[in-house]
Amino acid sequence: MSNLKMKEAALIYLDRSGGLQKFIDDCKYYNDSKQSYAVYRFNILINPSDVVELDAELGNHILHHPLKAAQVFQSVCFIAIKTLSLIGQLQTETQINIVLKLTHLPPLPSYGLDLCEFPFDYTSQRFYMMQGIVIAMTTVTKYSQGARFLCSDEACPLSKGFQYIRVHMPGATESSTVRNDFLCNLCSSSLQEDRKFRVLGDKQIVEIITTKVLHAFQGYIKNQPFRFQSLTIFLRDELVNKMKMGNEYKIVGIPVCVKTSQTSVCIEANSITLCNPNVPSGISDNFRCLLSLTSTSCWKFTAILANIFASQIVPPGTYNLLKLCLLLSLVQPSDRNKELEDYLDILIVTSDTILVDRLLNFSINLVPRGIRHPVSTEIFPTLSKNKYGTGAVSIQAGSALLAKGGICFIGDIASHKKDKLEQLQSVLENRSITVYIPGKKFGDDADQQMTFPVQCSFWSFVDMDSSSRRNAQKPNTLIGQMDCSLIPTNLVDAFGLLINCNESSPCHQLLPSVQHALKKAIDPEGLLYLASKQFTTEDFEKLLVFAKNLNVEFSLEAERMIHGYYLSSRRIRTDSIYGSKLSASALKYLVSLSEAHARLSVRNKVLKEDVLIAALLFETSLTLKYGATVFCVAPNALFPFELYNEEYLEKRDLYLTQCQQQLQQFIATCGPGTAIFSSDE
Repeated sequence: MSNLKMKEAALIYLDRSGGLQKFIDDCKYYNDSKQSYAVYRFNILINPSDVVELDAELGNHILHHPLKAAQVFQSVCFIAIKTLSLIGQLQTETQINIVLKLTHLPPLPSYGLDLCEFPFDYTSQRFYMMQGIVIAMTTVTKYSQGARFLCSDEACPLSKGFQYIRVHMPGATESSTVRNDFLCNLCSSSLQEDRKFRVLGDKQIVEIITTKVLHAFQGYIKNQPFRFQSLTIFLRDELVNKMKMGNEYKIVGIPVCVKTSQTSVCIEANSITLCNPNVPSGISDNFRCLLSLTSTSCWKFTAILANIFASQIVPPGTYNLLKLCLLLSLVQPSDRNKELEDYLDILIVTSDTILVDRLLNFSINLVPRGIRHPVSTEIFPTLSKNKYGTGAVSIQAGSALLAKGGICFIGDIASHKKDKLEQLQSVLENRSITVYIPGKKFGDDADQQMTFPVQCSFWSFVDMDSSSRRNAQKPNTLIGQMDCSLIPTNLVDAFGLLINCNESSPCHQLLPSVQHALKKAIDPEGLLYLASKQFTTEDFEKLLVFAKNLNVEFSLEAERMIHGYYLSSRRIRTDSIYGSKLSASALKYLVSLSEAHARLSVRNKVLKEDVLIAALLFETSLTLKYGATVFCVAPNALFPFELYNEEYLEKRDLYLTQCQQQLQQFIATCGPGTAIFSSDE
């Protein structure tokens, strides 16, 4: 009676939810098909909340005994097909393969599977929800979705018909569905598969890690040490190719124990949902107050941010140019549904690698996807054999794909081999990486290739103070140009910004840094400056996430100025032999910088003041690469004064206003429609 009641509830739910009509439409497809089927597969969408409200026992079966619940729906669907004559060629109930697709699970702790906890409960064969980031995936292969068997004894009544039907069940291996040692229940003769009725489906294996694991890739552990491991997800049929490398998903599925060379716990996925990062409602009160106090200027707020940023690592007032660039890079938007986004790649030339390394490592921890690339691993995807013996090749993500929507800090660029640097240059230029899969090596007939978008910004630095570099440096031939001969020229050009941070640069102040190091040695956990107490690391985290999600648009004045500067610079830096030194990507970087400064200023509109900051940063970078031109920018143009108080901020605003007038004059003189200088001049 209980089973009959559940069948009635299942029929009522199908009718009310629209599932019955979809089932009838699916039956029509099978009935109209000229192909003969041994197995008829139906997906039924289930909302557990609605089912529990309708019938608690059926809801309990779906959540805790999904295989038994599928049998209930299988019986209901078989009766419906026979009663309504939906599929004429259907003979037995076992030919119906019902897959219950859950929309969600109750938001209760017992339904969550934390990948950092141990042990896993994989014996109950019920649904769990887990959340993780894709770090590896295989190519798509085939598996046996269903098969028909016949008794080998022709005199046996079961040598015909569809009495022996086997379908794939969650967690089952290939041999559980198809093998040659099945026996007839009636006469004990061996069963033989009718191969023309075998139904094949698509299968893909994906590995995920929990979001907590990212702390292990950020240079240091914020909390106490924790245990973590990757978890294998089996995707089948309509779920194949629905997960992308580096994205975070919520997965509903059934844990199973798979025995290979090593016994491991896997998840048979039932449904997947892309996770979008939460956007905070606003910024801290301290930053809100600072915004109000600096509202009369378009430059003061970001100047103060750069001045006090990372005071745990460097004293306020030092490395301001570098810190401003890092903040601009950190607020680049990350829409994971877009293939092409804005990025700001930074290459730093420095003689103080220890301090710069600490500063960059501190900065990447302020965003959810800040990844410090371990030297022992690969930056970009690599290939390996799949440990589950499916014949598919496994593609490991690498640091760049793991940093999707964030920052990939690759450390000293000299620590990477030539072939890896060439690969990095290609990625910086094309924003994608193509993985070639040789068929012969991995047991396939044909070669394959897969292309992945690389959606992160890259940070790196160069140690120009090492003995090998000092001895090999060449004398500069142009004013302001830096010797970068030890770095491939094309690779330097591929980075959006080149920043000089050595002892002769304005962002390096030796005495405050020494005093800071001594104070930190005495009190490692202490807050040494008032700014550190007023504006905490958490305040900066909230500000960066909020600014990153601001939608900004260009004002007409800003748009004209940015195009005018780009075209003027392109004309000035054009060589008769090698052509222009500014590529089309230069305009993209200028736009990214301008938008980033507007976001960092917590504004929705890009103004010409934002374009000025972008132009000064970009021109400073160009001067280091190629030398100074008509629009001559000082190395300390962004921070000409030490920002002690309001008076110095006012002096900086006045200086930047003069720079803006010079930029407008430069555009008017060298821009489109003006006579360019003769070759003699």
